Amino acid sequence: MSLQHTESAGDGPLIPRPGRTPGALRAACAVVAPHLLAAYDQAKDQALAQAVEHGSLRPVHACLNHWAALLEIERHPETARAYHRAEYLAHVATASEEAREHLTIASGIYRAAAEVVLAE
Repeated sequence: MSLQHTESAGDGPLIPRPGRTPGALRAACAVVAPHLLAAYDQAKDQALAQAVEHGSLRPVHACLNHWAALLEIERHPETARAYHRAEYLAHVATASEEAREHLTIASGIYRAAAEVVLAE
């Protein structure tokens, strides 16, 4: 399942795509996935600490890119539903092949979202 496919099927975005800045991503998270705000704040703080520790902004860029992809998924309700369903089914699967199938779906959705936001 790709984002382009679901958009054409009526899965329009809830909000405009946010910029890849800490403030813009946090504001978007507050609207489309408020249950993830604590995780966002924790990840951002950890990335900043790693950036200071290593003298590199790479952890910050990686964090912002990851959250931009997650929020790209969350902006589209049907895509988010499919993503969370696949993650859940992978978690509760009793056979490794079944879990792998669901993880493949979830990772495909995430990869498509990451490609969209990185193409900007």
